[in-house]
Amino acid sequence: MILVGADNISASRPGRPLFRDLSVTISTGDRLGIIGINGCGKSTLMRVLAGIDEPESGSVRLGRDVRVSFVEQEPMLSGATVHEAAGGSWESDAVLDRLGLGDMLDASPTILSGGQRKRVALAGGLATPCDLLVLDEPTNHLDIDAIAWVEDHLSTHTGALLLVTHDRHVLDRVTTRVLELDRGKAYVHDGGYASALEHRAEREEHAATAEKVRRNLAKTELAWLRRGAPARTSKPKARIATATAIVDGRAEPAARDGDLEFLVEIPRLGDVVIELEGVGHGFDGRQLFSNVELRLDPRERLGIVGANGTGKSTLLDIMAKRLAPLSGTVTWGTTVKMAMFDQLGRDLDPTMRVRDAIAGPNRQPDHHDAALAERFWFDGDAQWAPIGTLSGGERRRLQLVLTLAERPNVLLLDEPTNDLDLDTLRALEDFCEVFPGAIVVVSHDRALLERVVADVIVLDGSGTVGRRPGGYASWEAERRSGRRRQGGGMTLAEARPAVADGRTLHGERSPSKATTRPADSATPAGATKQVSPSTLRNKIRAAQRALDEAQVAHDGLVTELGSITDHVRMGELGHQLSEAVDELGRREEVWLELAAELEARGLELT
Repeated sequence: MILVGADNISASRPGRPLFRDLSVTISTGDRLGIIGINGCGKSTLMRVLAGIDEPESGSVRLGRDVRVSFVEQEPMLSGATVHEAAGGSWESDAVLDRLGLGDMLDASPTILSGGQRKRVALAGGLATPCDLLVLDEPTNHLDIDAIAWVEDHLSTHTGALLLVTHDRHVLDRVTTRVLELDRGKAYVHDGGYASALEHRAEREEHAATAEKVRRNLAKTELAWLRRGAPARTSKPKARIATATAIVDGRAEPAARDGDLEFLVEIPRLGDVVIELEGVGHGFDGRQLFSNVELRLDPRERLGIVGANGTGKSTLLDIMAKRLAPLSGTVTWGTTVKMAMFDQLGRDLDPTMRVRDAIAGPNRQPDHHDAALAERFWFDGDAQWAPIGTLSGGERRRLQLVLTLAERPNVLLLDEPTNDLDLDTLRALEDFCEVFPGAIVVVSHDRALLERVVADVIVLDGSGTVGRRPGGYASWEAERRSGRRRQGGGMTLAEARPAVADGRTLHGERSPSKATTRPADSATPAGATKQVSPSTLRNKIRAAQRALDEAQVAHDGLVTELGSITDHVRMGELGHQLSEAVDELGRREEVWLELAAELEARGLELT
């Protein structure tokens, strides 16, 4: 059954189109994700497809008696209590409980934070019977456990789904088609988010090839034209017109791949970065954490994870000098230059132009400012636009650019993924990879944590703080396997020193040699350092076989997942694939450790 049919619809903002001549059909069982940079019209398109707003041109038809449940990015609530605002049913109460608001059912919606209001609206939307569920950034302001629950819930949703989200795990698991908005054009990809990335890469490759051909033609034709009037008299006028058109033509801009090195020219850090000794804090008589011992390395890649309300942002505020701890001391190195990108952002003058905001009040914008702006999707005219004309997502993206423009050597990120698009997230992750300073990030975005951080600090709400080597994936694997000790992980006092880039788990300098392998976990089981060469070779061969088996299992699940349409089975396979990815990573790590030892001992695998 066709639920929504859109035919040649268009929408624009002052000065530029958002999308034009877009046609798409949503039928029962469809699971359509919408992606694109901030400001490209994702939310506008959702409202048009949901029948809330009219397109500027074209038509949208909703099927007879189609029920739509729509959760907006910034919802308005009605009702005297949270229970009523979410729908007043036992189903909505159950969802509220899963989203961490079960103890606020009788509270007034007027006292809620923006994130809490979003969760109330999400509970109402998920609990409302509908034919089409429309969700605009549903995972914003949710912690990791709540996001995982929403992901599971959506994977078993029996109606049609229309979704905008920056969470790549959610998008890849629950969607079967992706509509990509890119520079005023729309592309629909079958096969979900991974398929969309493949098709986009192919499109950009073709665009790059076409641009190369166009430039070569332009160069040849321009040289011919410049040989002078006598040469041109013997040439057909049509040829001259064609050559001129090629020379004057402008190719569509391609995706950003540029070199980020010039963006990370920062002051060099000394040995002392940020050191916390016995730090504790709490509010209204409640202790959030205590006795935190932490020493950051100059190349730190640290994530802070935990449920909402456990003190993640508080700990980051203490590190950022925004908040004094109730106990303990904090020391900052004399070479530290910090910048923080937080959930609140900064006040922006709506009359100021983007390029002037990036340059700051004391100098004129230069080519470095322009390059930084372009790397984060502020092109040409966009750099001259007044800030007041930007969408909410574009302002959030600009705030990120302003943070990076400060050229800090310690970068603190508090929920950086909220309201950012997928392209900007990838650009931020690329930036973090080459950033030569220290990074500490509070996030519930699993993909960001997996790519950016090496260790995680775990705040479990009981007052203890545990640091886990191996990053988010290692901690999550322990949680799923049930091996995590009661209370959220080992305490800092119990953490066994393990060398990682010449530091212990607390960031202290180790007396070990500087050539120590930069691994954040202990040597894998069976990989001892004094085994004979033959034993070591046997171990690496066995590890290779195990790795091959894990790869085969992983590839089989990927193949099966791409060939089915049963959403229940897709959910089951999604869980299995997640476990297979973890197992593949573990076996690969074992192989890498053994291979490194083989190389260090000057042995060949014969």
